[in-house]
Amino acid sequence: MSTLRAQIGRFAAVGVASTCLHLGLFAALHLAWSSQSANLIALVIATVANTALNRRWTFRVTGGGTWRQQGQALVVFLLTWGATSGGLALLDLVWPTAGTPVTVLALAAATGVSTVVRFLAMRSWIFAPQGERGQATTGARAESGGGGI
Repeated sequence: MSTLRAQIGRFAAVGVASTCLHLGLFAALHLAWSSQSANLIALVIATVANTALNRRWTFRVTGGGTWRQQGQALVVFLLTWGATSGGLALLDLVWPTAGTPVTVLALAAATGVSTVVRFLAMRSWIFAPQGERGQATTGARAESGGGGI
């Protein structure tokens, strides 16, 4: 199986788990908080967990750089948060009395849109091989015979 195909499969598995965490936290927090506040807290927690899992399992990164990569992931988080917050704002505008199940579905749709951007950012920026700068490379690069991922 190609490295890309394997990465996509692992990324999808991590994404399903992270999405369940995000939506579950959102649903619980939305019982007491506004949709925007619940989304922000749930998304931050899910993003940190997602980045850690993708770092180690999807992209096979070990060694230093964890804090830098978490910081980069938080930049991507801002895009995800913008997409999900925008989706929730649109729902509030169109259907202000929508209940939690409808709100969770809208949130899931917005999250799906941001997934492709997140994968591309992780693969090409956050966890990209950095051997050309003399730093550690990902295991995925080593697995592919030293070529880029």
